[in-house]
Amino acid sequence: MSSEARDWVWEHSSSRGAARLVLLSIADRVADEQCVSWASLSSLAKRTRASVSTVREAIGRLLLAGELEQLDDLVGPQRSTVYRLPLAAEAVAQALRQQQEADGATAVADEPAAPAALRLSVLRRYGIRQREVPESPARVRKPAVPETGRSRRKPAPRRAGNRHRDVPATGTQNRSEPNLNRRYSSSGAAVTSATEWQVDPATHTWARQQGHLDRLGAQGLHAADAKWRAHRAGHAPRPAEAWAADWRSWITREHAPNRPNLYAVPGKNTTSSSGMTRAEKHTAALLAALDEPTGTEG
Repeated sequence: MSSEARDWVWEHSSSRGAARLVLLSIADRVADEQCVSWASLSSLAKRTRASVSTVREAIGRLLLAGELEQLDDLVGPQRSTVYRLPLAAEAVAQALRQQQEADGATAVADEPAAPAALRLSVLRRYGIRQREVPESPARVRKPAVPETGRSRRKPAPRRAGNRHRDVPATGTQNRSEPNLNRRYSSSGAAVTSATEWQVDPATHTWARQQGHLDRLGAQGLHAADAKWRAHRAGHAPRPAEAWAADWRSWITREHAPNRPNLYAVPGKNTTSSSGMTRAEKHTAALLAALDEPTGTEG
């Protein structure tokens, strides 16, 4: 039936310009003799190559001219607007009556036909159905809020005052309680002093696997540990992992008891294959040279 509706627009419509293109686009989707069609403003603008405002203005002119009707109580696919071409529908109905008279029907040719009601059962085949809330646009735009619902249960996100109202009074969030841990560790690990820190099993296993226990001996390792605690006694508290790393670095630089009795001073010199740094070798050679006889002894 879209061809009959289009033919009526081409031959009998008084519309012009963009309005004529809009009416042809709507007639192109007519499915049966009721001349009911559906379209959205965006689809009409795309098909006619016009702006949405131009399409809206063209529809207004067609409604005033009576060549187009907007059926607000119906809705099309994807909630599109439903239209009807009333003059085209009358022309199609007249053509059907003439065809029936030619076939031997008893209808009177000059008798005007009463407008027939729309057959909604037929329109549902094309995705056109009755709107759920036809006569209350305000309720459609802003539905009533029930007494209980999600919107009444969640008023808190709209507030921007106290963001920590659910934080308990105790814990690191309490401003009256100092948070010392965050000064040394972002994870909040417990801190302790060097004198209170104890060599953990993993660190002891490291000293044995790295050969420091065999190099220094049990007494030498104990003496190096005491020397480290004496040097670190005045340092600020640290996490256990930090003390373990510092202790390992100290033990790595500590001398064996049978080597020159030098204090373990942190430095960047690397240890050679003999276990002595370059500075230690030079110091040992200097001490040996001082002990050699020079021939000038009394």
